[in-house]
Amino acid sequence: MLPAGGETADLLPLAVAIPLLGAVVLVLAGRLLPRTGVDAVATAFAAATAAEVALLWARLGDAGGRAVSWAGGWTPHGGHSVGVVLVADRLGAGIALLVTVLVAAVLVYSWRYFDEPPTRHRGTFPALLLLFEAGMCGFALTGDLFDAFVFFELMGVVAYALTGFRIEDPRPLHGALSFGVVNSLAAYCSLLGIGLLYARTGELGMAQIGAALAGHRTDTLTVTAFVLVMAGLLVKAAIVPFHFWLPDAHAVAPTPVCMLMSGVMVELGLYGAARVHLTVFAGPGGIPAEAVTRTLGTLGALTALTGAVMCWQQRHLKRMLAFSTIGHAGLWLLGLSLSGSSATAGTALYVAGHAGVKAALFGLTGVLLDRHGSVDEHGLYGTERGSPYTGALFLTGALALAGLPPFGTALGKAVAEDAAAQHLPWLPALYVLVSALTGGAVLRAGLRIFRGAGPRPEPRASDVETSGSGEEPEVRDPRRAVPRTMTAVPAALLLGALALGLWPAAARALATAATAFTDRNGYLAQVVGQAAPLPLAPPPEAAWTAPGVLLGLLSTAAAVALAFAALHPATTVLRPLSTAARGADRHLIVPLRRLHSGRLGDYVAWLMVGLAGLLAALAAQI
Repeated sequence: MLPAGGETADLLPLAVAIPLLGAVVLVLAGRLLPRTGVDAVATAFAAATAAEVALLWARLGDAGGRAVSWAGGWTPHGGHSVGVVLVADRLGAGIALLVTVLVAAVLVYSWRYFDEPPTRHRGTFPALLLLFEAGMCGFALTGDLFDAFVFFELMGVVAYALTGFRIEDPRPLHGALSFGVVNSLAAYCSLLGIGLLYARTGELGMAQIGAALAGHRTDTLTVTAFVLVMAGLLVKAAIVPFHFWLPDAHAVAPTPVCMLMSGVMVELGLYGAARVHLTVFAGPGGIPAEAVTRTLGTLGALTALTGAVMCWQQRHLKRMLAFSTIGHAGLWLLGLSLSGSSATAGTALYVAGHAGVKAALFGLTGVLLDRHGSVDEHGLYGTERGSPYTGALFLTGALALAGLPPFGTALGKAVAEDAAAQHLPWLPALYVLVSALTGGAVLRAGLRIFRGAGPRPEPRASDVETSGSGEEPEVRDPRRAVPRTMTAVPAALLLGALALGLWPAAARALATAATAFTDRNGYLAQVVGQAAPLPLAPPPEAAWTAPGVLLGLLSTAAAVALAFAALHPATTVLRPLSTAARGADRHLIVPLRRLHSGRLGDYVAWLMVGLAGLLAALAAQI
């Protein structure tokens, strides 16, 4: 494997610098430009960043090369360094490219989305989006653990501000507060873990720490540092029991922000967890792979089931989509915990396809909020019968979420299922179940809203607080037609998810990227420079197979059946199923719903319980 050239390495800092510069320009010039000018400037900077990262992705090549950039020329001496290092392999550059494409799409979607802001605040929202992009790109490309924390915190602080952007409504402020407190506490834990690693090794670079840990045995300090560093990443990834903040934040955040949080921010937490584990802790002196697989794999399965079950229970569309993200994040953590290139390739494909589908579904939910000031599945019953185009997009997104071939979600799911089955034969059933429940819930909502399917739902007292009725519309001019960009962008995102499943070259490129990502020795050799990297192993097969297609059709059929059963519970053949569902609701679902209390103190307590449990589980195995 050959390193990428110096010209390629020079592209790495630009992925952070361009959106930062754009944010500064918007803050300074926003009050001088008309709204159209602000939108044009913001979109231009986002498009320039996307083009620059696409060039970086192309230059890294299919051979699995890496680009390493030392800021200010502070290169290592004797294996030690004090400089800031950016490292791009194809998977890191790929997720950065996904970030830039989604940010550009969200900026286009946001044209004319909000009310006309005061002149002094005209550039605030797009400037925050560009800052968000800079933090996410920097996190995806950094090779330094402390700088990863800095970029992660930049991303988090901007996300708090974006969540509470509508300060005239107390609900976004409450959601932003819960989001900020829980994530900040987890970030402090991560910083403490970084401090422990620095005390042990005297290094902050991921590769340098990984190489230095080889001279030490695995002990309590190593395990504690691993758990603490993982805290911030698993909280951002909304892994059970660190997930409680996510549905609350999504329920109140502006729709364009939800598109980014579920589309890429949660995924970046999982990417960071996999990067830190593979680079820092996967070698001698780190955490045994079997312990990580068992512990994180169990957390992933628990997260997938919790997210899927809670998704099915929602009528608030934003909370429904948020719990769907939690369910799929559990599947991705499960895949990444297996540590093989095949599982990583499938997860990468799944993430890329899901980003387009989930962002599109959130965008279409924004259309409903714009038209009706509501995201309540029951309250919106039959209100959109006259919107066949929007309805077709929403139902298509639901089927793609359920794993319908040939969407990219289905291809990633198929490759991940095949890899998971090699470890435990029953794991593909978990993928099918989670896809069916999450896709079925969204399909049920879409059929009720856009087709008026089934009888009008009866109100339930337990749903009052999270029904989604009485929301503040994000545009308050009832005479205004929904901008075309609000449906064109979701359509383009769904087409992108479809193209990912139909374009074999994209799947092959991500399979090669996954092989390089899991090549720990090559990463250390190139960054630390202590040895020549070995040739890469052949990439795994990432293509459609008959079992993968059949499992995709099975999960889609199950989603359709679940939606039909929910819409027509009085059907004779479905009455026993409805009776069993009511019993499960009383004994399982109600206690689970009560755990999601909305109380900040409860969420902090669960954070502490989760960290203690993770530490105990790893310590017991090591």
